[in-house]
Amino acid sequence: MQKRRLGKSNLEVSALGLGCMGMSFSYGPPKDKPEMISLLRTAVERGVTFFDTAEVYGPFLNEELVGEALAPFRGQVVIATKFGFKLDPSGGGKWIGLDSRPQHIKEVAEASLKRLKVDAIDLFYQHRVDPDVPIEEVAGAVQELIHAGNVKHFGLSEAGVQTIRRAHAVQTVTALQSEYSLWWRRPEAEVIPTLEELGIGFVPYSPLGRGFLTGKIDSSATFDSTDMRRRLPRFTPEALKANQALVEQLGKIAARKQATPAQIALAWLLARKPWIVPIPGTTKLHRLDENIGAVSVELTPDDLQEIETAAAQITVQGDRYPEQLETMTGR
Repeated sequence: MQKRRLGKSNLEVSALGLGCMGMSFSYGPPKDKPEMISLLRTAVERGVTFFDTAEVYGPFLNEELVGEALAPFRGQVVIATKFGFKLDPSGGGKWIGLDSRPQHIKEVAEASLKRLKVDAIDLFYQHRVDPDVPIEEVAGAVQELIHAGNVKHFGLSEAGVQTIRRAHAVQTVTALQSEYSLWWRRPEAEVIPTLEELGIGFVPYSPLGRGFLTGKIDSSATFDSTDMRRRLPRFTPEALKANQALVEQLGKIAARKQATPAQIALAWLLARKPWIVPIPGTTKLHRLDENIGAVSVELTPDDLQEIETAAAQITVQGDRYPEQLETMTGR
């Protein structure tokens, strides 16, 4: 597996990471724990060294899973986790708002260290920007954790460019994690140029459009009651049908390159910038192998131009989030 450096930092990771959320949260019921432990360990054997989790995934279940699965590989892998949500104290696993107060950040870090079974968190993201806490205070709190040896790198998720700049002025931001793919390209307007200017790495989540760009989801798709895609405007039958044209174009290019639509979508991201590290998630071994295969797919300038031309002809239908969740991005 090729390696990449996140921005100008000294944090080197596999060119493709693994998003772990779906193993425990958001895409149906939690998956079989022994199976997921096996999958995570197989990913390491295949060369993946970058794993993404969060306190709120479960909550707690995903960090515990990742901590147990990767315990034998301490020092060989990079684990990213996140803070910033307020969880319902009465239990039930619901988040009831945002909380990036410095004291809360430190409490989350302490608990995450235990669940992940590590001495230091490799990359600690603010999961969503909290409008009630100045980003300078957030960056300062993480800086204290870095000085104490509890955290190695600071990251942001779905932050706007002014927030990125203000945070970076206090504590170096190693990476921004935001949604980015062939069907969500808004970061190209302002975010990616800002990251390049400041030397910050970019970690796209949902690089396969929550599974849509694999070509395995069509307008007849049904989702479990616990699958977040049931609530996403982009996954209504009407939107799925309208957006199928994008996957069809990817399929044509994939057939010519002896690849799959998913591999073309990931290879396109990898070709954008050398400091972009996508983190596709999966719960299936054959999908893991398919995703890893994308690293070996070489897209020529002509291939990339063909993808651009095809994408320009298609207007993706449906918002990516319901309004309540979309207002929590780009702050």
